[in-house]
Amino acid sequence: MQPEEWIILVLVVVCIVLFLLLCYSNRKLAAQSESIAQLDKQKRSQSVRYGKLTEQFMPFLESYPYDPHDFRFLGTPIDGVQFTDDSIVLIEFKTAGSQLSHRQRAIKKMVEEGAVRFESHRMS
Repeated sequence: MQPEEWIILVLVVVCIVLFLLLCYSNRKLAAQSESIAQLDKQKRSQSVRYGKLTEQFMPFLESYPYDPHDFRFLGTPIDGVQFTDDSIVLIEFKTAGSQLSHRQRAIKKMVEEGAVRFESHRMS
């Protein structure tokens, strides 16, 4: 074999080895990325569970401005209804940086526009 052929052979082998190392590293990064995505999903799920748990106790905090005994928990699409002597208040508790959902914003808008009524239905 000529020296040029040896150099080409060595370069080909080096390229193959580098390609295999790159594939291995890529697979390892993909596995780590999946693991990070799974941890993020678990964290968000845990935050939702924490929010659903804490919202049931919010009316009993000292800072809650109404009588907690007159609060009725709904859960969805809003957390509940607070009855006072002179008003009915729809309540949505939020923690940290959470925002109203699209449905909750629509409910808020309906209340602000006066699209709320009372009906009595008698079942025979």
